[in-house]
Amino acid sequence: MNWLSHKLYLYEVTFGLYVLDWCERYSFNAAVLTLLWFICSAMLKTSVQFYDW
Repeated sequence: MNWLSHKLYLYEVTFGLYVLDWCERYSFNAAVLTLLWFICSAMLKTSVQFYDW
């Protein structure tokens, strides 16, 4: 088992994704990625405004 597959396994076990159907798993991952996208974009906008002299 390589490093990436081990991390994916830990992610699925931690959040209980192994008991979900494939469509439920994809929708959950899409929601997580969308949330991360909004957080990163907000951090980028804040940092640009903060460091704009």
